[in-house]
Amino acid sequence: MKKFMQERSISAGQLAVSYKGRLVFGRSYAWTDDEKLRFGPTALFRIASLSKSITATAVNLLVQQGKLKLSTPVTELLELNPPEGEKLDPRVSEITVRRLLQHLAGWDRDISGDATFENFATAKQLGVGLPVGIDQIIRYGAGKPLDHDPGTKYAYCNYGYMLLGKIVEKVSGQPFEAFVKKNVLSPMGITRMRQGRTLAEHRAPTEVPYFSQYTSTTVMDDSGKKVPLPYGGFRLENFEATGGWLSSAVDMVRFASLFDSTKVLNAASVKRTFAEPETGINSNGYYYGMGWLVRPVSGGSGMNTWHDGSMGGTFAYMVRQYNGISWVALFNQRDDKSGKSYYDIDSSMWDAIRSVKSWPSHDLYDKYF
Repeated sequence: MKKFMQERSISAGQLAVSYKGRLVFGRSYAWTDDEKLRFGPTALFRIASLSKSITATAVNLLVQQGKLKLSTPVTELLELNPPEGEKLDPRVSEITVRRLLQHLAGWDRDISGDATFENFATAKQLGVGLPVGIDQIIRYGAGKPLDHDPGTKYAYCNYGYMLLGKIVEKVSGQPFEAFVKKNVLSPMGITRMRQGRTLAEHRAPTEVPYFSQYTSTTVMDDSGKKVPLPYGGFRLENFEATGGWLSSAVDMVRFASLFDSTKVLNAASVKRTFAEPETGINSNGYYYGMGWLVRPVSGGSGMNTWHDGSMGGTFAYMVRQYNGISWVALFNQRDDKSGKSYYDIDSSMWDAIRSVKSWPSHDLYDKYF
């Protein structure tokens, strides 16, 4: 962690590691002259797309409760009304809840862009001022034609998870954050996690600051002013189900342990979470399940599951290894002038874990929960 952060001039990081159900390591790291940036293992970071694992859990819980079916088309759950002059692609009726969870809906950001980040286009298309909200982005996105037939091609899709957040609200009758806190996080003893806010002045207690070498025109109003990318280059409030949560590393490791118990999801729901999609295993030997990437381990000895999170001012990585070890690393930036990859934390952590000769017997969960 120290070497990784120093090479990239990252000012704040966290790492948590669990071993066979015990939290054996939890630490924060500060690499800065700023004396005010001193924080502990429970300080909050934006976790970006690690949020998708949480959303998928909420959806699967509703399925488990018999309130939702994975085979239900999104058009039977939500009213998707395109902007005036646009038409809903008729293939949208083939997009099921399952396909949304597995990024098989048919929208492809590499071809037609990511509606969740297209704030200016949304405002112009709908004839409204900034900032735009989730309902407006959903309406704007409904006017985009699909890039693939549903169920035929994996294409990572923030818009799909935005729709899943609305489905959770529709089916549960509760605000998304409230439902997740009560039904997913609380049973695991997790109380610190919460939805984040965009602007620095709205930072949560114990939340770290975020940094990027880039600036952007603000999407928070129509002023046209340039702002630091993490503080107005996107509107975090719009990413609640796709990338909006704040967490500490120890809280996210605790969340990951949910899939090794029956406190929230039963065995059938856990199996469903990591099941192979209709498109099968890709040429690299893994696939996207429901809120997790999954790589079966050769010899049938289990699977490695993981998710990364990346947005301006945030890089996060969460791994559940086949051998009972889980870890989460969080950082308060994702880019710097070094040009070094932030995904290197994965291989570095695997190397570090392989070097451990004996694991400690203590359990730090009692210290933090």
